Amino acid sequence: MANGQVKHDYHLVEPSPWPIVGSIGAFIMAIGGVAYMNVNGLFGYHGPAIFFVGLAVVLYVMMSWWRDVITEAEVRHDHTPVVQLSLRYGMLLFIASEVMFFVGWFWAYFNAFLFVDVTKEATRFDVTGGVWPPVGIEAFDPWHLPLMNTLILLTSGTTVTWAHHALQQDDRKGAIQGLWLTVLLGLAFTSVQAYEYSHAAFSFSGSIYGSTFFMATGFHGFHVIIGTIFLAVCLGRLYAGHFTPTHHFGFEAAAWYWHFVDVVWLFLFFCIYVWGGPDVAAAH
Repeated sequence: MANGQVKHDYHLVEPSPWPIVGSIGAFIMAIGGVAYMNVNGLFGYHGPAIFFVGLAVVLYVMMSWWRDVITEAEVRHDHTPVVQLSLRYGMLLFIASEVMFFVGWFWAYFNAFLFVDVTKEATRFDVTGGVWPPVGIEAFDPWHLPLMNTLILLTSGTTVTWAHHALQQDDRKGAIQGLWLTVLLGLAFTSVQAYEYSHAAFSFSGSIYGSTFFMATGFHGFHVIIGTIFLAVCLGRLYAGHFTPTHHFGFEAAAWYWHFVDVVWLFLFFCIYVWGGPDVAAAH
């Protein structure tokens, strides 16, 4: 103890307005969503406007909060090795929660896929015809655009690993090049998936196949967009001189998230596009 101050390796955060402001923004989003789904309610047709006001508040809070965390790491040097360890645990728990999120969508898909002809569920048999993909559904050829996106994501996994190893070796130029390639590959994946969706022979509504397909692949696509933004921010921070070979958890967290996105896509590709694809119906 010196001058009344205790020296320790932990980071005691200062009071912040962002938790309460973020909660208010999320509440406004919820009100807007409910109003949008119930136009005869209290707010009538103002639901979308209310929702986007709440979304703007939430996005502002996210940017401001993360800016403060970057300031703590790069300016105030509050992220000691002990603090970085706790941040790693937090990121791992977040990714674990995301895994369970996708387990729910896989569960819904397999419940429909594996039990298409359950006799006690007459409605399900009627809408599927007892086969998968259901009668009348023209599924995507897995060896065309889906395979292309698989190769794109697998390649992006190698480029982000290249960037990470370059940063560990204090090769900032190599890290920037690897991150640029990863961000571009992420944008390419999103573009290919958008093109694929625009040429789908089925829609979200009207079939159990469409709803389970678009919920699972669509949420994965949303995670790809989030991961691309995450990596783009890390790229900007590299240009700003942030990160060192021993102090770069922000980039490490982005790389972990990107690898998680890669692995989820491999499951989606095999289970939905290949195993549950058009060849299954032909086999029946």
